[in-house]
Amino acid sequence: MKKLRIGVVGLGDISHVYLTTLQKYSDLVTLCACASRTLEKAQRKAAEYGIPQAYACAEDLIREADVDLILNLTTPDMHYPLNKLALECGKHVYTEKPLAGSFAEGQELMQLAAQNNLRVGCAPDTFLGGRLQTCRDVLDAGTIGEVIGASAFVIYHGGETFHPNPAFFYHKGAGPLMDIGPYYVTALLSLLGPVSTCCAMSKRTFDTRPITSQPHCGEQIDVEVDTYTTGLMQFASGAIGTAMFSFDVWDSNLPRMELYGTKGTLCIPDIDPLDGPNIFGGDILLRTQDNYRWYQMPRAQADLDKDWIHIPITRPFRSTSHAENSRGIGLIDMVLAIAKNRPERASGAMALHSLEVMEHMLDSAQSQQFRTMQTTFDRPAPLPEDFPVR
Repeated sequence: MKKLRIGVVGLGDISHVYLTTLQKYSDLVTLCACASRTLEKAQRKAAEYGIPQAYACAEDLIREADVDLILNLTTPDMHYPLNKLALECGKHVYTEKPLAGSFAEGQELMQLAAQNNLRVGCAPDTFLGGRLQTCRDVLDAGTIGEVIGASAFVIYHGGETFHPNPAFFYHKGAGPLMDIGPYYVTALLSLLGPVSTCCAMSKRTFDTRPITSQPHCGEQIDVEVDTYTTGLMQFASGAIGTAMFSFDVWDSNLPRMELYGTKGTLCIPDIDPLDGPNIFGGDILLRTQDNYRWYQMPRAQADLDKDWIHIPITRPFRSTSHAENSRGIGLIDMVLAIAKNRPERASGAMALHSLEVMEHMLDSAQSQQFRTMQTTFDRPAPLPEDFPVR
């Protein structure tokens, strides 16, 4: 098959993982050009990864570089304008999340892509990792029966304690729901399919946040977004989802995700709020009626001694590291999808639906009304057994 030529815009911390992954698939893609805010940084990255062309301006790369696909790793506020420019210039797009700054912008991008016969893919692609793909296998096998509910929790005290430039977490287009929420919403969508209705309650706890990380320690961040959101989702399948997203909480022992079925419960138990569907691997726990703990009252010690069953990860891409993992396999799947004329799994359609769900949650919190989804998508097929693993 013909290799796709890739131009990368945005060379921040996340770019290392993407570029490392794409280098492993040199038979499928060629890294042709990269752009950063300064030519010096772009040249440095180009030299490090053997990229022939470096640009000081993302717009120049998109307009001038002889590439087939733009990988957009810029900050969220630049996703919409750069994705739009790429589509206008006849280039496919694979972008970091979110797809755009608003649902309306996302709709415009998807309409533009359809008009120009172009593909749009969007992170996160961690749902293609070994853990969530194994969860999909467990669901498809009927091990926990019909899924009747799900829960997701990502609650901690924000990024200003560790991130070198944390202000964007609290600017419009971010906040816990829009910044880290896409991992959790996408994980649920990939497992359960589209949402039909949602609602939420939300609040902004602090007007300013002190930065305690370097190099901006002591500076204050003006908070422009809500920082504690609790949402409800009615899935088209009938399942009901509950989710909490917060940058206001001083620690918790909640699991990251659980799925509740008529025959059992699946649990992603990670305590670290930046694990869960943020990473590709990790533990999966199972309970069924055979190891249910609460049959008797008073409690029987034999029941209390029953432990969770550990489900072995049977799929590839199992890293639990944030520094070295498989981010970018969604783009590789998109390249194969273009070649084989099939849908990509980390699709723009699912990203647009995710964006609609999250935006409608925030709208619902203001209007105190349920919101009905306008969009839908086809639940992505599991990764095939012959998917290339490098």
